[in-house]
Amino acid sequence: MFQGSQSINMDTKGRMAIPSKYRDLLAAACDGRLVVTANPYERCLNIYPEPQWREVSAKISALPNSNKQVRRLQRLVLGNANELEMDGNGRLLLPAILRDYAGLDKKLVLVGLNEKAELWSEDSWNALLDEQDDEPLPDELQSLSL
Repeated sequence: MFQGSQSINMDTKGRMAIPSKYRDLLAAACDGRLVVTANPYERCLNIYPEPQWREVSAKISALPNSNKQVRRLQRLVLGNANELEMDGNGRLLLPAILRDYAGLDKKLVLVGLNEKAELWSEDSWNALLDEQDDEPLPDELQSLSL
């Protein structure tokens, strides 16, 4: 569903417009109901259509919370999950706590990852793209040919 990256703006009230190419798809797939939450690995937000969120939420909830790292992930992802609905203009009002977590300001980048999207501040996204990664490729990527 989500593909590519797009620059978008957020207004002073914390509203961002979902790009028009996704609006009809989201209206059909989930009636414009989305879940936005903290990404536990990087300072950005994850945006899920409601049906995909239910699957992710169930997987995270099923993890054994006797492990400290599992509890941290559950708190970050489940504890910060906000159900949002696109308004008539295709906008979402992002909660202030999530905007602060991801360091979101006026300029944003929406990055499509098929079943979900990530929302980054433009500065953080550009810094990520400029990062040098000297670590060896994990086994899962060794045989991937693009």
